[in-house]
Amino acid sequence: MRRLLLVPVIILLMTLHAQAQGTRTRVDVSRLGPQVGEGVPDFSLNDQAGRVRNLPSIMGPRGAMLVFLRSADW
Repeated sequence: MRRLLLVPVIILLMTLHAQAQGTRTRVDVSRLGPQVGEGVPDFSLNDQAGRVRNLPSIMGPRGAMLVFLRSADW
């Protein structure tokens, strides 16, 4: 008997999930910031030790890689 009740619940949840997927707005990431290989403007930020870093200070002989992490603390 429990299995008979579980099937409609599963179907309902799958339907709701599918509907929610269809309502998402697509984000054009090319408009959010610098893209791979694109130059960035000079910046000045504090690192984890409190030292001020700018683009020339992190640039190495082969360039630099900037990685942006989204905090789970938002």
